[in-house]
Amino acid sequence: MPWGQRHGGRWRLVLLRHLLSWWTNCRFELIWLYHQVMTTAFVSQAQAAKAVCPQLRRADRATKDAALRAMAEQVRTDSATILTANETDVSRGRTAGMSQAMLDRLTLTPQRVEAMACGLEDLARLADPVGEVVRGWTTPQGVHIEQVRVPIGVIGIIYEARPNVTTDAAGICLKSGNVALLRGSSSALDSNRAIVAALRAGLTRAGMPADLVSLVEGGHEVTGEMMQARGLVDLLIPRGGKGLIQRVVTGSAVPVIETGLGNCHLVIDADADLDMALRIARNAKVQRPSVCNAIETVLIHADIAPQAIAALTDQMVADGVTLHGDPRAVALDNRIVPATAEEYEAEYLSLDLAVKVVDNLDEAIAHIAQYGTGHSETIVTNSVVAAQEFTAMVDAAAVLVNASSRFVDGGQFGFGAEIGISTQKMHARGPMGLPEMTTTSYRVVGTGQIRS
Repeated sequence: MPWGQRHGGRWRLVLLRHLLSWWTNCRFELIWLYHQVMTTAFVSQAQAAKAVCPQLRRADRATKDAALRAMAEQVRTDSATILTANETDVSRGRTAGMSQAMLDRLTLTPQRVEAMACGLEDLARLADPVGEVVRGWTTPQGVHIEQVRVPIGVIGIIYEARPNVTTDAAGICLKSGNVALLRGSSSALDSNRAIVAALRAGLTRAGMPADLVSLVEGGHEVTGEMMQARGLVDLLIPRGGKGLIQRVVTGSAVPVIETGLGNCHLVIDADADLDMALRIARNAKVQRPSVCNAIETVLIHADIAPQAIAALTDQMVADGVTLHGDPRAVALDNRIVPATAEEYEAEYLSLDLAVKVVDNLDEAIAHIAQYGTGHSETIVTNSVVAAQEFTAMVDAAAVLVNASSRFVDGGQFGFGAEIGISTQKMHARGPMGLPEMTTTSYRVVGTGQIRS
């Protein structure tokens, strides 16, 4: 047998090994280069954001309001471009198997784009929080002290597939004197690019730096860079699922305001007006099930359970809602499917609703303490005593009596657009509007006094 035939197989194997080794080295070098480029790009963005902070701090209300109106006008002008970009994102999400709840959050319509523009104009009509005197006093030595609201600086907002958050976050940051670094979901990348391009064009038309609003692009490692950018980024606000929020809260060197999940409950008390309870339940579940202030569980007092369960099930089944219940609820209506323990922890964000029968208000409050996320909790009752007990004992950002949890929203509260709903217990809790996007500074004025 010729030498080439005898040894060709071995040489081909050697050649293949060399090619694999070369490709592996090249691949790691390309990954390293990609990370370096993305890191450099983010640092440049953050530095540019920091550089324009002084100009924004000097801007008065009229200047900021003019910029907000220009941004709103540009969003309307670019509406067709934004909607086309959004169609690309939605199509990509549908192909990837994105859930209907997430697709609803991702989807923009002409009405939603108009609402985004109106949100910016609403912010322009609100009072400027910067410079507000929170309190003031004069010491016995004659020194006058005022606690005054001031901007935080550069705020990074990390959020998932909700492109309307882009205008809300940019507008609130601008009005409160802060520069916005927006880190949206890759699933909404085309939408966010189009929206941010419109916002930056509006800023330029208003004579303000475009770098007051920037879109941070890249893979998961860029989120990590934002989390470690202490000194360039002054505050991070994560909005999204449990995994994202926990990653930022536990791993960030930059201060964080935590926005939590919305496992919200509705309690139907023994003294409830049943018609009122059904109206509230329907609104809180069906109107827009994919949002964080929709209810996920109804807790029904045993004394009213037979009639309440029947009426609630009739209504929810008609609306296409699947009910998941405990054994007592299932026994009262066979249209209710058995619930697992895990389902009481779930944020369905869909036309699914957990139901449980409780013996008393204390049991309902204990259930909320175990499974709630500290977002919004509601009771329907005609008992003043029960209402007072519920509001005193339930630990949540918002506690409602005889009103839908869908009211827990910055716009509904009169804050204008909101940047998120905080479930932490620090200074910002509940819907975060303009005041929550400021910190305070003490201004101390004397006439030459010295401390003895």
